[in-house]
Amino acid sequence: MSKPMTHKGYCAKIEYSEERGCLVGCVSDIQYDINFQGESVEKIRQAFEKAVDDYLAGCAARNEEPEKPSEPHSVVRVSTTLHRVIAIAARKENKSVNAWLAEACKKPNGKEGC
Repeated sequence: MSKPMTHKGYCAKIEYSEERGCLVGCVSDIQYDINFQGESVEKIRQAFEKAVDDYLAGCAARNEEPEKPSEPHSVVRVSTTLHRVIAIAARKENKSVNAWLAEACKKPNGKEGC
């Protein structure tokens, strides 16, 4: 198992974009969209760190509290059956289970949160 790319407590989700011909990434575990790209592992790491630093600097300039990532070992427990349903839905949208759940919790459903 590989260790995720992290910077100042934030974790990156990185994929290869054939369309763009480079690596693209976003900060996972927060609602604010922080996106970045690079043409190599070194460039994507630099872009990730700059994106996080820019986000934190922007929050400081606006005197806003930056969104904190979830705890590194936070776990949501669901039944095997529900996990299977979520995994199938996520796969259909070409997303990870975590990304799918995070997006599902943001969708308006007449209630606050999930």
